Amino acid sequence: MAVAVDDIESRRRKFDARPYAIANPQFKAMPIFGEFRGHDNPELILTLEPQPQVILKTYASSMGYDPVELQAKTGIPVVVLNYGDLGKLRSELYNSLRTMGEVVGKQQRAEDVIAFIEASIDDLRERTTDIPMKDRPSVFVGGVAFKGPHGYQSTEPAYPPFSFINANNLAYDTGLSGRELRHSDVSKEKIVEWDPDYLFLDLSSLQLGEEAGGLFELRNDPAYRTLKAVKDGRVYGLLPYNWYTKNYGSILANAYFIGKVLYPRRFADVDPATKADEIYRFLVGKPVFNNMNSIFKGFAYQPVSVK
Repeated sequence: MAVAVDDIESRRRKFDARPYAIANPQFKAMPIFGEFRGHDNPELILTLEPQPQVILKTYASSMGYDPVELQAKTGIPVVVLNYGDLGKLRSELYNSLRTMGEVVGKQQRAEDVIAFIEASIDDLRERTTDIPMKDRPSVFVGGVAFKGPHGYQSTEPAYPPFSFINANNLAYDTGLSGRELRHSDVSKEKIVEWDPDYLFLDLSSLQLGEEAGGLFELRNDPAYRTLKAVKDGRVYGLLPYNWYTKNYGSILANAYFIGKVLYPRRFADVDPATKADEIYRFLVGKPVFNNMNSIFKGFAYQPVSVK
């Protein structure tokens, strides 16, 4: 149904963690309608053949072309959507899915996706909700991308996978959370002070190269070398959380892996890689875990050597 893509689809990159793009390589050869992050080009849109019957636009108030002006210049209806999240804005995400379903005649698919997400979150919470706080290991995730790759101090204080499995997320519990799901940089001194039981590394940080980024810092920074999780080999790789905004399938897949690490008995029936592909197969049409894992050196859902 799509007749064009923005220019991020045609770029060739060493790293890529967008499940939808990996599952749909044909996007790379499709016509371009504008630049990524919402910078639509009305002139390019008017040259498309066939002409789109509707333009669906997210982040309309904060990035790219004004939707009212875009509609006026192209004569094509523009439907504004809120990308939402899996936290406080989950209802906005679901509203957008239902709106898209109405527009393109896929109402049942929208309901199926919503039901799948809800069932996954319910399953995660039911497995862990009765675990007393004293039995919940402390955790921290670093290297989280935000409009590009970052070092280990970069985190999401309300990281959804931690929330879904009732983990003891130190960045959240100490009041750093701010608004739901907002990015934060935590001081290295604070991470050392916390000394979490388990550390998780968002593998998007690998984009910074061999001598920079979260993995390099954990391996070489004397402060991080004092952490018990580093000493004891309890550092684990996660699929990137933000990659051209939030990838909801990866969020759910990461939650199952983290649950398996923290509470192995509660997730004894779960193989994280298999579960990830179950999620991707439903949401984007193909199993893409192995593709993404190979891009990130096989570090996903494994202990990452930092010694």
